Amino acid sequence: MSDLGTARRHRDGPNIGSNPAPEPRGSPVTQTLEPATEAAARRLDAVIIGAGVAGLYQLHQLRELGLDVLAVDAAGDVGGTWWWNTYPGARFDSEAYIYQYLFDEDLYKDWSWSQRFPGQEEIHRWMVYVADRLDLRRDISFSTYVTGAEWNDDTQRWTVRTDTGEVFDTQYFITCAGMLSAPLENMFEGQDTFDGPIFHTSRWPREHVDLDGKRVGVVGTGATGIQVIQTIADRVADLTVFVRTPQYALPMHNPAYDETDVTAYKDRFEELREKLPNTFTGFEYDFEHAWADLTPDERLARLEDIYANGSLKLWLASFAEIFFDADICEEVSEFVRQKMRDRLQDPELIDLLVPTDYGFGTHRVPLETNYLEVYRRENVHAVGVRDNPVVRIRSEGIELADGTVHELDVIILATGFDAGTGSLTRMDIRGRGGRSLTEDWGRDIRSMMGLAVHGYPNLLTTAVPLAPSAALCNMTTCLQQQTEWITGAIKHLQAQGKQVIEATAEGEEEWVLHHDETANATLISKTDSWYLGSNIEGKPRRVLSYTGGVGEYRRRTLAVAADGYPGFDIH
Repeated sequence: MSDLGTARRHRDGPNIGSNPAPEPRGSPVTQTLEPATEAAARRLDAVIIGAGVAGLYQLHQLRELGLDVLAVDAAGDVGGTWWWNTYPGARFDSEAYIYQYLFDEDLYKDWSWSQRFPGQEEIHRWMVYVADRLDLRRDISFSTYVTGAEWNDDTQRWTVRTDTGEVFDTQYFITCAGMLSAPLENMFEGQDTFDGPIFHTSRWPREHVDLDGKRVGVVGTGATGIQVIQTIADRVADLTVFVRTPQYALPMHNPAYDETDVTAYKDRFEELREKLPNTFTGFEYDFEHAWADLTPDERLARLEDIYANGSLKLWLASFAEIFFDADICEEVSEFVRQKMRDRLQDPELIDLLVPTDYGFGTHRVPLETNYLEVYRRENVHAVGVRDNPVVRIRSEGIELADGTVHELDVIILATGFDAGTGSLTRMDIRGRGGRSLTEDWGRDIRSMMGLAVHGYPNLLTTAVPLAPSAALCNMTTCLQQQTEWITGAIKHLQAQGKQVIEATAEGEEEWVLHHDETANATLISKTDSWYLGSNIEGKPRRVLSYTGGVGEYRRRTLAVAADGYPGFDIH
């Protein structure tokens, strides 16, 4: 096992491309970047934060435009999420053959997946394959994170600083840091007093962690916690799971692929390239039937058929009404609850692990493999902490509000992220007149289509709030859309001989109103979860993801580009 010092170094590790030391929510960032001398700064056309799915493709595209561009990433290699998340059981829950780039048929077909939902090691190998195939590493600075960036009103350029002391003078500052890259690590009083190691799942050590024969506690039962729990249950001596919010978990059907399977999905390349960007969630499946058009028996038959598919299809392509109609959502929720009850069997476990106070689909829906059955093992104990919360971590374990102390050797925190905004608000980004993005988003989370923010010229963004990539999307589909839009905008500026693009206040306001009108019609907006930022005390409440659909978002963003970028000031 890693020693405690190593565990804490990983636990407190940096965000992807960003400062690892978060500002407390609500406190202003007071640091002001000192002006860099021209001799000290490296002059570039573009700096990209991140070398994950978005960052790699963005780097490739801007190099194709002939720009002098550098990507910066705090990780030691390419991969983004798939470099950081090495925790036990980490894997896709998007089908592998749709979680790929679609801009190059040979790039797509020259890689073969071993199964429908591969694990982290295979996913990371795929990203290494992409980086090597496109020769991207020569323009990536690894083990480097951005500590701050400042727009210079006089030069109309960005000054970007890193922890290594490098300074970049760049025209475009493009963020591809990911929507789940700012982990919630220091959650509990007394974490530094624990005698054993504490690991956050997103900062899992790259060296082997020996859990065999240990008393392990897992805090958190979201998608990540579920993967960890189901994977380590038969390895540890004793597993205590601290359950606050139960999840509507769906069983994963994950067959291995043989040569016939691989050939079959590769033969669908053109179909997938056309279909994925235009569905509701960027997956290959979409809503096909209206609830009212089917009889009760037909609805049940459809639910049973989709449930047996063993994917996210029940969530993302059963009935769209589950997102809008509380009664229909309740019927589908009860269908899933009964499936879970049948597997759990134990009334106490059912009471603890089957959701009843929110509807199916209004939270992130995880896929699992025998997760529920894990709780029927003698060495696994589920502890409810909604009404008896964790109050502190002691040297010997975790203490609850009623004074109970659960003695542990290892603590695993699957406690989630400051989603959508955290990767950027944890660094000091200063726009026109020195305005702070941390402070601006601390008051009100706004953007123009998730691609730009008023007051921050030439700051172009991916996977931030008010775009589908903030949550409700197959990430590669949405990140390809966004990076291609950014590339198109820069190409437009080149053709026009212009230097600056910035969202106007009016354009941003129009998009925010459209986003809110769309989001507030859904049940998601009425359900506390990280989708609204409600897992972060003091974070402004707004549905983070655009809920109008991936295809609709694509049509709207492409229309803006085709019409000469209304809602943006270009000069």
